[in-house]
Amino acid sequence: MNVQKKLAFGYIRTKLNGLSIINKRRAGEEAFRLFCTPIMKSVKPGQVFKDSEALEFSLHGKLVKGFRCNHPSDRKVLLLHGFSSHCHNFDNYVTPLVNKGYEVLAFDAPAHGASEGKTVNALDYSDMIKKVIDLYGPVESFIAHSFGGLAICLALEEIPHDANTKVALIAPATETTTAIDSAFKIIGISNERLRKSLEKIIFEMSGREPAWFSIRRAMQNIKASVLWCHDEDDDVTPLSDALKVKADHHSNIKFHLTKGLGHRKIYHDAEVKKTIVQFL
Repeated sequence: MNVQKKLAFGYIRTKLNGLSIINKRRAGEEAFRLFCTPIMKSVKPGQVFKDSEALEFSLHGKLVKGFRCNHPSDRKVLLLHGFSSHCHNFDNYVTPLVNKGYEVLAFDAPAHGASEGKTVNALDYSDMIKKVIDLYGPVESFIAHSFGGLAICLALEEIPHDANTKVALIAPATETTTAIDSAFKIIGISNERLRKSLEKIIFEMSGREPAWFSIRRAMQNIKASVLWCHDEDDDVTPLSDALKVKADHHSNIKFHLTKGLGHRKIYHDAEVKKTIVQFL
């Protein structure tokens, strides 16, 4: 960790710990805001998206921007990036998907890339997916990395789908409780008062406990055919969470495990990309 990050995390740690003593609710609100704020925002599009049709729509009063390639086509796939990422990170998937006959849809999630907003949560991202389907669907195939994986699983619980729906999950954010654990560990916070305040804010915002925001839980309601790609060395969305889903023995999930790719290299890996395109 570089000096700038250490100083930033030190400031956040001191601020949150202090707030939790003075005002528990304010501390929980601030922790939730930080938890929902992407590190990176703007990005220049790659050439493949520069040559595509630009799209935009309003979601919760903010503009969501993205692209459409190879329109019109009877088969459509939606690309869903992870937290602090953007749709352009999937640009190397577009050509093989178009060659397979797919119309490709890709959007920056709220508060990411060219889309408006400062914060995003799993319900916001799920709402975006549902609106994309309403506006540009039907969509029967999805490729989702990390946070996008949680969002599509939550969305699938609310939209019609069946075994013909294809979902490729790449290092998905399986458990929100694990994500909170990781965030607290990175910042260096072990404050139970603050943790409870954060969980209370999440419940007030959504009507759900943090543990509800779980791919393992959602999979009980998902009928789609799923390809789950995960790396043994993932230090962001740990394989241990994925293995619990694997142990549930869902007949509609096929696991593809890798070694040495970590959390981000995995979806750029040529063999992983080939496996996903063949699955679709």
